[in-house]
Amino acid sequence: MSLTRRHLAGALTAGLVLGRSGAARAGRTVRLSYQRSSTLLTVLKAKGTLEERLGRQGFGVSWHLFTKVLEPMNTGAVDLHADVADAVPIFTQSAGAPLTFYAMEAGSPRAEAIIVPEESSIRTVADLKGHSVGVSKGSGCHFILAGALKREGLRFADIRPAYLEAPDGLAAFERGGIEAWAIWDPFLAIVQAKRPVRVLADATGLSSYNRYYTVNDSFAVEQPEVVATVFAALVEAKQWVKANPKEAVALLAPTWGDLPPDVVDTVNARRSYAVGAVERAALSEQQAIADTFFEAGLIPRRLDATAVRLWQPPGGRG
Repeated sequence: MSLTRRHLAGALTAGLVLGRSGAARAGRTVRLSYQRSSTLLTVLKAKGTLEERLGRQGFGVSWHLFTKVLEPMNTGAVDLHADVADAVPIFTQSAGAPLTFYAMEAGSPRAEAIIVPEESSIRTVADLKGHSVGVSKGSGCHFILAGALKREGLRFADIRPAYLEAPDGLAAFERGGIEAWAIWDPFLAIVQAKRPVRVLADATGLSSYNRYYTVNDSFAVEQPEVVATVFAALVEAKQWVKANPKEAVALLAPTWGDLPPDVVDTVNARRSYAVGAVERAALSEQQAIADTFFEAGLIPRRLDATAVRLWQPPGGRG
């Protein structure tokens, strides 16, 4: 169920009262996770924005880098979780993880694609039949690969999927261990900068590639002012990245592993980074992903993908 503005206002007031007393916050650290594709969180971490703002509210901040995000999301290992592509919440919802959606990054369908080396004889998605395709199991790219195949009258069984996490997929693609790869930025931009590739399809027409930010249910109820602070900082980080592209590249390149500036610039150009509140009506694409994953046997039961808890920022959409 959504947290209404009335409930939020009451919780916020209660939180501020506790803050004035100081008793409930002694030694409290807000734990945040991020991953390599978490651009806005990376910006906030590098600039120390949340340390400053949450510090004024009486909180410390700790950051936790994950390459696999499902386990910490399912177990509540941190308070506020890394932003994740649209497919990931299907698995957390299926596992019954106690998560509230507090923000959504608007779609960037060109930021994930199915690619082959430029010299490959594979020229279309239909040509993938019988060939090896690298993909991270259960990712948004898994969904667009399934959708692209279906659009061409093929089934997943018609290809030879190689289930690889993104760094392993990059290594396999570079050495020729897989013939095609379904992948997202920044790995997509990295490989495009390293060698000529052919894009067979991106997510256009298949998925908007929305990204979702989640927080543990109990934390959203107990510390709504912290969620509001993080939400506002994410909105501002987007504005800074888009208004200061050169400065954003200079900040992100070393934190992403000393990537070439043109790679970071490509990633930033393809991503919208437009953060807003999650509207239940906007979750319709999630249902298509959930249905596809159920039919593929990736989740054990059908889900109502719109039946998730939503947090709304003070004053509306943000």
